[in-house]
Formats: sequence, C-alpha cells, structure tokens
Amino acid sequence: MQRQSDIDEAFGRSVRHRRVTIVFSALAVLLVVFASLNLVIGTVDVDLWDIIVRHNESNPNYAIVWNLRVPRLIAAALLGGALALSGFLLQTFFNNPIAGPFILGISSGAKLVVAIVMILVVGSTGVMTNAMLIISAFVGSLIAMLFVLLVSRRINSMSMLIVAGVMIGYICTAITDFLITFASDANIVNLKNWSLGSFSGTNWSDIGIMTAVVVVSAAAVFCLSKPIGAFQLGEQYARSMGVNIRFFRIALILLSSLLAATVTAFAGPISFVGIAVPHVIKRALGTSKPLVVIPGAFFGGAIFCLFCDLIARTAFAPTEVSISAVTALFGAPIVISILLRREKSKR
Repeated sequence: MQRQSDIDEAFGRSVRHRRVTIVFSALAVLLVVFASLNLVIGTVDVDLWDIIVRHNESNPNYAIVWNLRVPRLIAAALLGGALALSGFLLQTFFNNPIAGPFILGISSGAKLVVAIVMILVVGSTGVMTNAMLIISAFVGSLIAMLFVLLVSRRINSMSMLIVAGVMIGYICTAITDFLITFASDANIVNLKNWSLGSFSGTNWSDIGIMTAVVVVSAAAVFCLSKPIGAFQLGEQYARSMGVNIRFFRIALILLSSLLAATVTAFAGPISFVGIAVPHVIKRALGTSKPLVVIPGAFFGGAIFCLFCDLIARTAFAPTEVSISAVTALFGAPIVISILLRREKSKR
C-alpha cells in the first residue's frame, strides 16, 4: 500500500514537472515571437538581418531599430516583468488575488509625487534625472502603501480594502490631473502623455538604470521564495519555519513599492498587469510555489506588455494608444473572472 502511494506521488511530481517545463518553454517561445514582432512591425519596414545580425550601420533604418525600437522593447519587457512581480508580492502580502499596484493606488501615489517633482524641478531648473524620477516615484508608492496599511488595520474585509485602495488611487489621480491642467511650463508639456502610460521615448540611459533596479529587485524577490512559500501557508506556519515576519513584511512592502515605482517613473501608471499576469501564470503552472511562479510571472509580465505595446503602437497607427488602455482591455476580463470564481467558490 505504501509502495503504491510512493509510486502515485512520484508520478504526480513527474506530471507537475512536465507541465512546468511545457509552460516555461511556451513562455520562451512567446517572448521571442513578440520581441521579434515589436522589432519588425512599425510605420517603417526594416531588414532585421542586416541591422541586428550584420550590424550594418549604413542601413538607413539602423537608428530607428537601435535607438527607438530596441530600447522600447527592452523597457516593455523589463517593466512588464516588474509589474507582475509587484502584483505577486502584494497578493502574497494581503492574501488577496486582486491586490495589485494599480488597484491599491500605489501606482497613482507614485504618479502624483513624480508629477509634483517634475513640475517643481523641471519648471525651475529644466533638469530631471532618472535617479530623481525613481526616488520620487518610490516615495509616492510608499506613501500610498502606508495609507493602504492604515486602512487595513481598521477594515477586516479584504474586498473593502480593495475599495479603499481604489479610492486612494482616484484621489491621487484627481490631484495629479489638477496639477497637470494648470502646469504651463514648456518643459513639461509631455507630462500628460506620460501620466496615461507609455513605453515610448525610452533611451539607452533609461535602460541602464531600469535594468539595474529591476534585476536587483527581481533577484531579491527570488531569494525570498522560501519564506513566501511558508507565508502562503499561514503566518503561524511561517513563524514555525523561522521566518522573521516583521522583516519579511517590510521586505515585501519595499520591494513591491520599488518595482511599481520604477515602472511608474519610466512609463507612467500601467493597469491590471500586476493582477492578471500572476493569476494566469499560477493557473498555467498548476501550482502557487514561489520558486516557479516568480520567474514565470516575470516572463509572463514581459510577454503581456510586449503584446499590449504592439497593439498600442499599431492598432491605430500613426496614432498611438495609451498602453494602460490596452492592458486594461485584456486584463480587466481576467480580474472579472477571478471575482466570479471567488464568488462561486463561496456558494
């Protein structure tokens, strides 16, 4: 009897391992496909073999690919992965599948502080460094996160906490729109476009900064895989496994805020990626183990944002749609399905 149980368990592990392998293989293929499509498709037809492989600088479209499309592609992949990880951390922290940086108002808080700093600094000095962008967005994210945490101490219902987060987001967005409306300096005319969300305008200097921040943060998140797995089984179980809950919670807050802040600083607020992608990845993998969900969510977020950015650029070319509008179009139905499934499970 025991031997049969061992055989069944080994078979189950084999099936799960095969499923994980298939999912990650599919993610790798999709990443290559959408990255290639983002390079090829545009208002100008390009010869990727001549430009990318042969590195022919005399090609008239060389600058278009290397200075515009490649940085934008990398930004979409990195920031999409960062948003998915931020959403995964917030869902773990609040034990709620629809918690995310956009829904809880964290992205809106980052947008508000960045807008204030841009108006004050750019309006007076004309210079806004990447470091200033990230720091101001991080401060805004933390402020919004602190408000959400204060509300969570008074509200036991997780659904009401989400509603409170949405209200915080609306307040921050309203203040930001008010500031943008009355901002007249010529140096901040693009502030409104940024506030809607876009990967356009990314340069190689931006790529260097965001790569350093996102890669280090993602590595830190992956290093927390074991305590996250323990925490998913309950706070008491995590304590029994030696997890320092206070330090762990602080780490989740800081990392999720930093990842969301980096996205907002460089691309503006982007909706629903942090909620939809971790949910889809968990269902595809058939497990919630952080060791596989964390890299899966990162690659899933990258693919999702590459796909949505392609739609935003090409659907109504030469007019470009806000990336947040496209992510909402595909991400919102997933969130609705999560809510319906949770409601069905309660019956």
